[in-house]
Amino acid sequence: MKRKSRLKIVTVTEEHSRPVGPLDGTKVPRFAGLLTFARLPRREEVTSCDIAVVGMPFDSGTSFRPGARFGPEAIRAGSRLLRTYNPALDVSPFDACQVADAGDLAISPFDVEAAMEAIESGLEQVLATSTRAVALGGDHTIALPILRVLHRRYGPIAVVHFDAHLDTWDTYFGAPFTHGTPFRRASEEGLLSKGNCIHLGIRGPIYERLDLSNDSDLGFVVRSADSMGEAHHEEILEQVHARVGDRPVYVSVDIDVLDPGFAPGTGTPEPGGLSSRELLSLLRGLVDLPIVGADVVEVAPAYDHAQITALAAAHVAYELVSAMAIQAASGDGTYRP
Repeated sequence: MKRKSRLKIVTVTEEHSRPVGPLDGTKVPRFAGLLTFARLPRREEVTSCDIAVVGMPFDSGTSFRPGARFGPEAIRAGSRLLRTYNPALDVSPFDACQVADAGDLAISPFDVEAAMEAIESGLEQVLATSTRAVALGGDHTIALPILRVLHRRYGPIAVVHFDAHLDTWDTYFGAPFTHGTPFRRASEEGLLSKGNCIHLGIRGPIYERLDLSNDSDLGFVVRSADSMGEAHHEEILEQVHARVGDRPVYVSVDIDVLDPGFAPGTGTPEPGGLSSRELLSLLRGLVDLPIVGADVVEVAPAYDHAQITALAAAHVAYELVSAMAIQAASGDGTYRP
């Protein structure tokens, strides 16, 4: 199957005022100034916003190593080296549309359900004045309240999920809302477009063979890490496009989809994962999809070294913003099913 050509018009038109971009790294040192994603303006500093980057510092749904509540701060720190032009996608995302940092949501670390309610209401407020959002986690529990918000806006959502783990398990210690359960709950709540969702990068032991058949019943297909070498990227992207169809898309990136050698700073590392280059290449191949939201989750800086994981996550977020910017610059920035 031949994929449609990606959209190319990525410059600001004469009719629109020029977006406010990042601080100039040739004038203000990259290690100086307020810490925002890619050194972009804060949301309150711009009159309108096409893409908001919003932190969700929550990790009370973690089942192994905690610390992802400090992920948004670490990703922002890792983003200081990002520059304005993305040559792989031929786009200057911060010129193509207005991107701003909406700060962190205030989320309870003590009550998971209250935390999810705070994420829902907080994201609704962000999207009231921004067209799209990229969430910086936080653990993967945050995907469920995000999908609830997006479902209210767009209807059933197709999920493209990069992860070492399925995250469609039922409960942990009787708890229904954890970082291992968001996509099961989302499917049960009718938030997903069943038959249009895919996991990419899955690997490692699972509890039993039934986990895979249950996952299929919930509406997903699995592409294992073992089958995802760079030689297969075009075929993988063809599969993703065919699977998603014309549904609105949510891209969810658990940083543990990367091999621990490329992302040691995460809560549940699994050997045998993708390289940073492989992941970034695949994300660029999603540029044609109608992406209505995205997350980058499970960065736990306490286990990181030399910002390896945070830098990878910052570049993941940059590629997602770039893809959204191309879509925003090509039309009115809305998705219509």
